[in-house]
Amino acid sequence: MSFAMQEHAPQAQQDAVQLATREAEEWMAKLDAGKYAECWNEASEMVRNAVTMEKFESSMKAAREPMGKLNSRKLQSASYTTLLPGVPPGEYVVILYETSFEHKLVAQETVIMSREKDKVWRVAGYYIK
Repeated sequence: MSFAMQEHAPQAQQDAVQLATREAEEWMAKLDAGKYAECWNEASEMVRNAVTMEKFESSMKAAREPMGKLNSRKLQSASYTTLLPGVPPGEYVVILYETSFEHKLVAQETVIMSREKDKVWRVAGYYIK
């Protein structure tokens, strides 16, 4: 698995990227299986405070189900940052995937992971286009 990171990035950042990417992939496996309530439960506090479980479930269903089953998902890049627009400063990893679905052969998924107070990486954003 390759990470699009500067080779001189501190080891702690490289470790953070690897850990966040692993967490993102476990979360997306649940998303692929349609376990939207579980995804909401395991999302960041930011997500859970912003949207109810019901709203999250209905928006994920609307976004994902028309695309059909997952064909493939390939990591494009994963980068560590402490600043993102519209959110408080913190530790984030922005992950891009090249994805193919049954009814949408070329898609890009973006997953934003946030390191929370308990030091666990959780999904703070999921976008698909």
